[in-house]
Amino acid sequence: MNEVAVVTLCSAPRLAHLRNQLRATAGVPRVVVWIGDDEAPDLDAECVVHVPPGADGLRLAAARNAGARAAEALGARLLVFLDADCVPGPELIERYRSAAASHPMAVLCGPVTYLAAGAGLDPASLRAATAPHAARPAPEPGVVQPAAPADYPLFWSLSFATASDVWRQIGGFDEAYEGYGGEDTDFAFSLRAGGVPMMWVGGADAYHQYHETSSPPWQHLDDILRNGALFARKWGEWPMTGWLEAFAAGGAIERDASAEGGGWRRVPV
Repeated sequence: MNEVAVVTLCSAPRLAHLRNQLRATAGVPRVVVWIGDDEAPDLDAECVVHVPPGADGLRLAAARNAGARAAEALGARLLVFLDADCVPGPELIERYRSAAASHPMAVLCGPVTYLAAGAGLDPASLRAATAPHAARPAPEPGVVQPAAPADYPLFWSLSFATASDVWRQIGGFDEAYEGYGGEDTDFAFSLRAGGVPMMWVGGADAYHQYHETSSPPWQHLDDILRNGALFARKWGEWPMTGWLEAFAAGGAIERDASAEGGGWRRVPV
């Protein structure tokens, strides 16, 4: 499988991160999906697609689907998805390519290292900084480990790969999700329900460039409630439970016994 394309989503706040990624992926066809309501700037990419926000915010699910279609139109048969703030390790593409050759019907997930502010992005610096996030399995380089059923909620869209045939079989992401949260776990649950293998790919390292974050993400509270309720209607349970419990501890939300899957709502004011 030689036809590979990298698909990434970006808006203005992550433009500097994206340019670092584009430099690191030179030589591989790249599809950038611009998700802001403005026009995309000039980018060193083979294809730029614009998916503007919807009524409820950024359309991340629709943007990934659009990026996959554009990558296929370029001839790609292996789709490598990276968030704009991630740079690939020097072996990421080849590790994903090799794993796809051995597991052509799987979704492939590499380890992710979160970099400190000011970290170097050259290959030697990235190798020295490698410390995969402890929340997910990270096999040794060259090892491809099947995910157990209980592992599927650990899927992160910030770095994964799959064959275009598998993408079409899955049907991509559910475009009913708009705004922040939920679409990744929904995708993972769809994989599990459909019997699609998920593999942890050792050595397919991605590196998340530093930027400020808040935990829990208070600015996305309403998105998380809306998308969590959508998820619960489909799957009978709520995702993002750690954030929801933190919002509840902060006095912003409370349990709603009448909601699907034992839901949540804002505390009345």
